[in-house]
Amino acid sequence: MSVEIMSRTGELTGGEVTGMTRRSPVRAGVRHPLVGVGVALASAAAFGTSGPFAKSLLVSGWSPGLVTTLRLTLAALVLFVPALMALRGKWGVLWRSKWLVAGYGLTGVAGAQLAYFNAVTHLSVGVALLLEYLAPTIIVGWLWARHRQTPRRLTVTGIGLSMIGLLLVLNLAGGARVSLIGVAWGLVAAVCLTMYFLLSDQVDADLPPIALAGVGLFVGAVALWSAGLLGIVDLTKGATRVDLAGSMVAWWVPLLVIALLAAAFAYVTGIVAVRMLGAKVASFVALTEVLFAVLFAWLVLSELPSPIQLVGGVLIIAGLVAVRTDESRRPAA
Repeated sequence: MSVEIMSRTGELTGGEVTGMTRRSPVRAGVRHPLVGVGVALASAAAFGTSGPFAKSLLVSGWSPGLVTTLRLTLAALVLFVPALMALRGKWGVLWRSKWLVAGYGLTGVAGAQLAYFNAVTHLSVGVALLLEYLAPTIIVGWLWARHRQTPRRLTVTGIGLSMIGLLLVLNLAGGARVSLIGVAWGLVAAVCLTMYFLLSDQVDADLPPIALAGVGLFVGAVALWSAGLLGIVDLTKGATRVDLAGSMVAWWVPLLVIALLAAAFAYVTGIVAVRMLGAKVASFVALTEVLFAVLFAWLVLSELPSPIQLVGGVLIIAGLVAVRTDESRRPAA
């Protein structure tokens, strides 16, 4: 359920609503709207390094499963002590949200990254990300169907721009050959990313963001190691030296980037952004990850989309502006 709905319901009842997530203290405080957008942009930029740096491993023979598993494991280790410190006196809060946190770790963390890295092995980084970022459209549809939050005209316009942009990015009319397997993985990533935003929004606001990120990464890492040991997830290791921005570096260099910056930092700031902006707006601001990823892919992999695909990317980002403008006009409860 959207934070907007929950916070308004909490105001009407004078506090905590039985069976619902408690009102977020982050969003309840007096903060400038640009603070939340700034945090969301920082998270998007950090996440944007994931695809380009991970692809340097993937093209060197590393399996998407192993790259994802090592990334989540290292990030979970980095956040282990901070998460424990944040949970002091709040273990009951974690227990109340145990199923939401578990779902967050399995889908929003492990599932989204595994599907995205699989998509990147078949598609360019930019195209894979644009497929994944159909998630905001899915969120609007979910809120409409489940909570009767009928999208207004400007939001519908934003969705329309995003869909047209997606068609241009795929460049089907231009005769571009698109891997159907890659597209399928990209759509799976979109569904998992939807769960990332919605579950981040529903978890008890008393659970600190760093604790939610740490526990979610731990759950995702354990699930992937278990699946790997059972033979469900491929954990093949590739070359010990990989090509990164035209230079040969040790395999652990890009791994540290995607674990520390694109996982530990990105997930914590992403959760804070969702709590400050709500799932719908945060998901649209996060679309800027596509721009950051394309920039990093150009710098690291010399991989740049065609002009028509760049136009499509601009249209998708234009949907962000439309939805954000529409949300800012929503009357206060």
